[in-house]
Amino acid sequence: MTLGLTMAFGTALPVAQQSGPTTPESPVSFPGRAASRGADTPAVPLPDGPQIFTDSGGQPFRVVPITGLAHPWALAFLPHGDILVTELGGRLRIIRDGVLDPRPISGVPQANVRAWRAGVMDVAVHPQYADNRFIYLTYSKTLSEGPAAGGAPGGATTVTLARARFEGGAALADVEDVFVSDARCGTACASRIAFARDGTIIMTIGMPRGDQPQNPATHGGKVLRLNDDGTVPRDNPFVGRSGYRPEIYALGIRNAVGLFVHPETGEIWETEHGPMGGDEINIIRPGRNYGWPVISYGRGYVNQPIGSGERQRDGMEEPFLFWSPSPAVSGIAVYTGDRFPAWQGNVFVGAMGAGSHLGARQLHRIVLNRAGFPQRAGNWTMLHELKRRIRDVKQGPDGLLYVTVDATEGAVLRLEPVEASH
Repeated sequence: MTLGLTMAFGTALPVAQQSGPTTPESPVSFPGRAASRGADTPAVPLPDGPQIFTDSGGQPFRVVPITGLAHPWALAFLPHGDILVTELGGRLRIIRDGVLDPRPISGVPQANVRAWRAGVMDVAVHPQYADNRFIYLTYSKTLSEGPAAGGAPGGATTVTLARARFEGGAALADVEDVFVSDARCGTACASRIAFARDGTIIMTIGMPRGDQPQNPATHGGKVLRLNDDGTVPRDNPFVGRSGYRPEIYALGIRNAVGLFVHPETGEIWETEHGPMGGDEINIIRPGRNYGWPVISYGRGYVNQPIGSGERQRDGMEEPFLFWSPSPAVSGIAVYTGDRFPAWQGNVFVGAMGAGSHLGARQLHRIVLNRAGFPQRAGNWTMLHELKRRIRDVKQGPDGLLYVTVDATEGAVLRLEPVEASH
């Protein structure tokens, strides 16, 4: 049985479907860059102090804003609780004791910020940071030769993984590129990173255009698995297989924009942008093919079928969950803390939607049943009042949830429980 989520006018309606997704929307013309249109002109300003909100299931929570950021893309926690935040425009920031340091951290690799949605993307902290002080960044590196795919402005870029030492001050040291992919990007080639429980790095490289996700000889449209120095683990699924890049862990990925390794199960959860409809949550397993662009629950931007129009094919994985229309999903986290007992095991997914073919800008809280599948009528929405692009969502070491608001006047929002009154 395929599980899907349909969304109507910003309200999520879970549906268990026996034989495919909801009926595609009526044909519409695709408005260019609709996913970011209006991102800086929300209907409601961010609160200038703590404010109590309620999700669509009636659960209250407090939002504490940390402002002063410009298009924050990702966040990661240092062991003592300080928060590293990347800004797509090429900067790395730090929040100390709940206050944003006004000085950007220096020494960040020079990223191409001219290409569409290129820049400094994800950040991760090494599991042994206390011993080695390593942090990692993914960024768009300018290629010296050749145009971008489709002749896109800003030139060709490739997704690169950098490692640096950070002692907690104002600068990175010993910065080096430990892995440079062969993906030639001229559009939004998103990249997320997370450490698996065995200490390897899971890295995604988006490729929303073309057939590269099905080409095992390239990194584009794949989930990769690397050692912490950028080398190839010997037990990767395609090591030694002719025609396959040995870094590949899974293929058939369109544009992965969220990545989470479950601390209890080790499962790798990924969110992925579909075209018009077909945003997905996938649980990534080694050696599997997730279908793009051969199968999809979405349609092209002028309502044409994807590939031959198939939604299922032998040998290709179906999503754990999909949306139609797309909310422009983003970061993902499964809540395992104790500050919100009612949220234990819930899946949180950001959404950056708006536009004629996208869902609302908000945070989704997806409740799973005992079998581990989404409950019927179990997709609650949060922060919809703000109408802001929620780019990343992470659980902090304090058991609270943190999300980034992707806007010129962006922010990190800390979500706290509201104590019951007596």
